[in-house]
Amino acid sequence: MHRVVTVGLDGSVESLAAARWAAEEAARRRLTLRLLHAWPMLAPEAVEMPPEADQNYWAKLIVHDAHAEIREHYPDLPVVDDLVASDAETALLSASAQSQLLVLGSRGLSAAAGFFLGDTAMEIVARAERPVALVRAGMRPVPDSARRAGGVVVVGVSLHGRCDDLLEFAFESAAVRDVPLHAVHGRSLPVETYAPWAMNPDVIEEITEEARRRLDEALRSWCEKFPGVRVVDSVLLQSPARAVAQAATAADLLVLGRRRQRPTLAPRLGNVAHAAAHHASCPVVIVPHD
Repeated sequence: MHRVVTVGLDGSVESLAAARWAAEEAARRRLTLRLLHAWPMLAPEAVEMPPEADQNYWAKLIVHDAHAEIREHYPDLPVVDDLVASDAETALLSASAQSQLLVLGSRGLSAAAGFFLGDTAMEIVARAERPVALVRAGMRPVPDSARRAGGVVVVGVSLHGRCDDLLEFAFESAAVRDVPLHAVHGRSLPVETYAPWAMNPDVIEEITEEARRRLDEALRSWCEKFPGVRVVDSVLLQSPARAVAQAATAADLLVLGRRRQRPTLAPRLGNVAHAAAHHASCPVVIVPHD
């Protein structure tokens, strides 16, 4: 794996916003930024061809414009331009395997809108080998030098098995931003919690204590590895998707996991990650883990 943050470009304002965010993330982590544009019709590079006759002119312009803006704000950041003769999905999945983070632009919340090249992005999120960040247009990165008070990274923890890759990425993200990490576990209440007259307080207390114990156990070793990260944990007795959305309302970043191995007939992206990817107001990183 290369020490690279890759951002997918398609010439839209959304992908340019993703490039800005990716540049700030690469600078924080001291990584190289790769600006990737994939176009199946990319022609072999000709010698001494005038711009008006260059079939690759528009593809080059997309990368050039993004590079120029990044260079203006991050003059010392290593940046690599990458034009690939391939469809976007193939190129981005390949790039993800070679990167520490893949960044894609989001096009909003409407039913007709999607992420980078529509449904392609959700397919990439569901299949990528490495973390994928989704960034909406208008989400400008907050440089560390201008860090606002109250910044936080939120990580959703399901407690269904180990999730080391997820927690490692979340702790690293909080550490490089120098902000607290808020670990959230949401759990819907079982039917037996409800009684005809009121909710059963004994069952609620038992569920909460058991979940908090397991959450503390999951976080303990990572707190020891990242002693400089202040950790706040919450157990919210509501649907996991709602719990995560509530916690991430004012977050700098939301980090969620995706199981690499899921049941055959199950969707490759869980409902919590899918909902957050479409509705979170902050950048979302989906981390594949075992």
